[in-house]
Amino acid sequence: MKIRTPCIHRNRRGEKFKILFYSLLSVTVVKKGKRPVVLFVDEAHDLTRHTLTDLKRLLEVIEDGDGKLSIVLAGHPKLGNDLRRPTMEEIGYRTDVFTLDGIAGSQREYLQWLLHVCTAGKLEPEMILTPDAIDLLASKLRTPLQMQRHLTLALEVGYQTGEQPISAGMVDTVLSQQFDDLEPTLTRHGYHLSDLVQQFDAKPTEIKALFSNQLDPTRTAALRDRMLRAGLPL
Repeated sequence: MKIRTPCIHRNRRGEKFKILFYSLLSVTVVKKGKRPVVLFVDEAHDLTRHTLTDLKRLLEVIEDGDGKLSIVLAGHPKLGNDLRRPTMEEIGYRTDVFTLDGIAGSQREYLQWLLHVCTAGKLEPEMILTPDAIDLLASKLRTPLQMQRHLTLALEVGYQTGEQPISAGMVDTVLSQQFDDLEPTLTRHGYHLSDLVQQFDAKPTEIKALFSNQLDPTRTAALRDRMLRAGLPL
């Protein structure tokens, strides 16, 4: 049985309401169906510690009633790091963490597949992009969204200039130069300004200064050391 849950805005009140909804739904399904239930929670890296604790208690309630409930939390790498924190051991020690690397290491193959699908197999990728252009995209981009976006931009520029196949130089003109900057890197891993401020006892102005390389060197070293120990990709 598949049940779609309502969409609720991401704030603490909405989060609590959602967990209450999940709790009532899970207890009802377990009691009526007498079957194991799996609860999937997407964007789980945004869940607060209190909400994660509520989910643990939900598991305990179901188990006390001789039911079976499994909870699958899906989210950015921040979720795994949070569950490994010493203050989260009551939840983290009960959790098995699996890491999915997506297309990491297979960017070139993904690009070739994407071009093949878009052309219905009627054109070879090298007829659209030069091998150097494909290598450049594969080396600079990390996620399917990045690849789709910048491939589209490259094709638009190629169309406007009449260049075919599109060269690496043309591709380079549409690539963002900030992919590997600290702020977008941490954002891709699920860390936003408010998360960093709360977890590392920093001021918003300090985090912003860190992003722009304008923070005092001593304070920078201290923050980076704590972030590295917490598992952040620096």
